[in-house]
Amino acid sequence: MNKELEILKKEVMKCTKCELYRNRTNTVFSDGPEETIVMFIGEGPGADEDREGIPFVGKAGQLMNKAFIGLGIDRQKVYIANIVKCRPPGNRTPEKAEADACLDYLKTQIKVVKPKIVVLLGNTALKNILGYEYGITSSRGKWIIKNDIKYMPTFHPSALLRDEKKKIEFWNDLKLVVEEMKSGRIEE
Repeated sequence: MNKELEILKKEVMKCTKCELYRNRTNTVFSDGPEETIVMFIGEGPGADEDREGIPFVGKAGQLMNKAFIGLGIDRQKVYIANIVKCRPPGNRTPEKAEADACLDYLKTQIKVVKPKIVVLLGNTALKNILGYEYGITSSRGKWIIKNDIKYMPTFHPSALLRDEKKKIEFWNDLKLVVEEMKSGRIEE
């Protein structure tokens, strides 16, 4: 593991910046290689992730993995992280103070990984990374470029479990990511 990320992961494991640390089993730092062109950012760990210490291993992650397989995305070649590193009680949306407490960790992860494409999974990821003026329904499926990174907002996989109709839009958004990866406009 990259030295900077290794130090950061140890810091996250000891973090007490917000109340979420009180109920965690494990912190959920990331999954995937540190050198990649694509990074996925979700909201926060659920029960399965808290138990295993790995992002997107529960039902939403399994659904995302199926989309990856169908689109030819190798999960082992993308970096996956979340806005918060500890599970919010009852899988609720992280509060702003909780997200703010973790954002420096995530910003460091982005700085070290240096992705060319960041897929923002859901409203929490979108708003905390690009700003509260954005909304997932109006922003999804559209490239947003900031600081030499192409951001693709899309629905969080858990939203697809609640509303099957969103699966097509999620699929189409990820297809745009795959097309961009294959276009040659992104250097590996």
